[in-house]
Amino acid sequence: MRPIYQFAPQLEAAAKQAEQIAAKQFAEIDAIAEYCTAKVLKAFQDNQISAACFAGANGYGYDDVGRDRLDKVWAQVFGTEDALVRHHFVSGTHALSTALFGVLRPGDLLVSVTGAPYDTLEEVIGIRGEAGNGSLADYGVRYAQVDLTADGKIDLERIPAAIADAKVVYLQRSRGYSLRPALSIAEMQAVVEIVRKVRPEAIVMVDNCYGEFVAYDEPTDVGADLIIGSLIKNAGGGIAQTGGYIAGKAKLIEQCAYRLTCVGMGKEVGCSLTQCREMYLGLFLAPQVVASARKTGVFAAELFRLLGYSCLPSADRPAGDIITVIALGSPEALNAFCRGIQAGSPVDSYVTPEAWDMPGYESKVIMAAGTFTGGASIELSADAPIRPPYAVYMQGGLTYASGKLGVLHAAQAMVDAGLL
Repeated sequence: MRPIYQFAPQLEAAAKQAEQIAAKQFAEIDAIAEYCTAKVLKAFQDNQISAACFAGANGYGYDDVGRDRLDKVWAQVFGTEDALVRHHFVSGTHALSTALFGVLRPGDLLVSVTGAPYDTLEEVIGIRGEAGNGSLADYGVRYAQVDLTADGKIDLERIPAAIADAKVVYLQRSRGYSLRPALSIAEMQAVVEIVRKVRPEAIVMVDNCYGEFVAYDEPTDVGADLIIGSLIKNAGGGIAQTGGYIAGKAKLIEQCAYRLTCVGMGKEVGCSLTQCREMYLGLFLAPQVVASARKTGVFAAELFRLLGYSCLPSADRPAGDIITVIALGSPEALNAFCRGIQAGSPVDSYVTPEAWDMPGYESKVIMAAGTFTGGASIELSADAPIRPPYAVYMQGGLTYASGKLGVLHAAQAMVDAGLL
């Protein structure tokens, strides 16, 4: 059998060792994927999904059976009363913005208990950007946050005082462009328990992006009222071309639907066009695709630890998302890594990624993503803000085999640049 790619001998040796170290984690990932697949399969069966659900509708979308049953499937999988799953959501940030504007009113208080939100939400909230642009702050919504502890954990002791007047208690499951750990289900449950004691009427909202199907349970299984995510991340399984979802309490979903369309119409309108089949198929494949992405991340972390780099998450911590962070220490190493990920991709492998001023981000960002769907971070991709500590955020991998090869291309690019 002839080799297809030529990687440096030290990388080949380290890769074999990394897989041996990761074997126990791989077994746990497979067990979670099997359980989550059962949840999805049962929801399809219980809701009698048929070929008619894939046909879609046009115009106003009244009685769009595919759209309506997809909402029911989603709600069952995530253990909620209702769901709003639409290709109309252009991104996870759009879905999050819809949810925030849907449930908050002038004078309400939004409290983030996981520190500063992801960059793209700062202008939505109004803590960055020009006044008068239509942010929550422009509509009189107040904002406060509970900063994380020095070791990157939720400061549970400070939450009660901070949420005494809160309408929404907000958690970001993934780490964003920070070095804190992604939240585990147990950590989110601890926050929910505090909220129910101190401010039982508050809405617990979780940004679930990058977190679907990485654990046996979801945030709604431990009491979250709303979860929100993108279909070109975990939950779309690499198949959905666009879209997002909001799942949770029925009354809250109604309010979010009123914001997405208009008051009085909500979920009853909004045709699915030709998107239903891909959203169904993406959800069906999602647990296994997420497992491949997680294995790719675990392999990358173990490989780069062997090469002398600090990586997150640690092997002994429950996974909260599919993201692996590698502290590369310099812009040169960061750029080489991203060039290698791009070169190891199935699409646009010949392209050289460059940092640029992306809309919604404070710093220049470099992104490597040779994906079948533009920006789909369930596919192997890597991105980073060009600022210290020059950590790269890698995620995705539709299959473990291709993900592993992409990681090795990244390491080889660093070898070629004299950085390894």
